[in-house]
Amino acid sequence: MIYLDNNATTALHPEVLKAMLPFLSAQQGNPASNHTFGRSAHTAIEEAREKVAASVNAHPSQVIFTSSGTESNNTIINGIAKAYPESHFGFSSIEHPCISEPIKSLAHQGFKVSEIPVDSNGIFNVSDVSDEMKQSLTFLSVMMANNETGVIQNIAEIADWARDNKIQFHTDAVQALGKIKVDFEALDIDAMTISSHKIYGPQGIAALIINKKIDLFPYMQGGGQEKGLRSGTENIAAIIGFGKACERSSQNRVIFSEKIDLLKSTLEKNLVDLGAIIFCEKSHRLSNTTFFSFKNIDGSTLLTALDRKRICHR
Repeated sequence: MIYLDNNATTALHPEVLKAMLPFLSAQQGNPASNHTFGRSAHTAIEEAREKVAASVNAHPSQVIFTSSGTESNNTIINGIAKAYPESHFGFSSIEHPCISEPIKSLAHQGFKVSEIPVDSNGIFNVSDVSDEMKQSLTFLSVMMANNETGVIQNIAEIADWARDNKIQFHTDAVQALGKIKVDFEALDIDAMTISSHKIYGPQGIAALIINKKIDLFPYMQGGGQEKGLRSGTENIAAIIGFGKACERSSQNRVIFSEKIDLLKSTLEKNLVDLGAIIFCEKSHRLSNTTFFSFKNIDGSTLLTALDRKRICHR
C-alpha cells in the first residue's frame, strides 16, 4: 500500500509511542489529585506543555490542551462569542468546516457573520475586505496552510492588518505545524490551533494557543482544568505523545521540506505530462501537498481507481 493521505492523519511514530507507553501500561494518578501519583502525572503534563509551547515559540501558560483541532476551533469561536456578545465574525472561504460551520451557526444567535473570498491562487488578501466590513469586523480566522491546496497564507501581514484595525485574529495552523516555521510570539496573534495527529503524534489531542490579552469564556465547564478554559481530566498518555511529536517536528522540519520538495516537483511534472491541472501552482505551498485534477475524469472515480491500485489518496 502507498499512503498519500498524511494531511488527514499521520502514523504514530515509534519514538512517540515509546514515550507514551509508560503512561499506558502503569498506574497513573489523576493530575488534579494531591498525592504522589497525581503530582507525577501533573509534572509529566507540564513538561509536555513546555515542548508543545516551544514548537510554536509560545509560553507554556498560553497552551490549552483539547481533544482535537475541531474542539480548539470551536473553543475559540464560541468562547469569543460568549465573552464579546457584539462580535462580528469573519472567516476566509477556504477554512476547514470546523471553523466555517461554528461561525455560520452563530448567525442563528444574532451574530453578524461574513465569509471572505480568496483569489484564484487561493490567497487571502486584506484588500478584499470592504471598508464597510472592516469598520464592524471584530474577529477573523484565516488558516495558515490549506489542507487541500497546500497554499501558505501571509499570516504576518494579515495579523498586522488585523491588529491595526483592532480585530481579534486566529489562525488554524494544524496543517502548518511541522512543515513550516510557526512562531506565535513573532506573529503577535490572539489565538492559534495546532494538532498532534498531523505530526506523527496520537489522535485525540490538540492545543489552542491563546494570547493572554483576550478574554475567553470556557467552552467546556466542570472541574476547571486547563486554567478553567477546558474542563475534563487530562488524557495523560496522549499529551505526552503530543509533546514528543512536537519535539521531533521542531528537529525535522527543514530536512522534511528539502526532501519532499524534490519529490513533489517530480510528481507534479509527471502529472502535467499526463494532462493534469495543478491548482494554485503559482502560490507558495506546503512541500507535501499537491492538488490536481484531470479533465473529463470525475474526482470520486479517480480516487476509487487509485484505491484499487493500492494508493490511499484524499
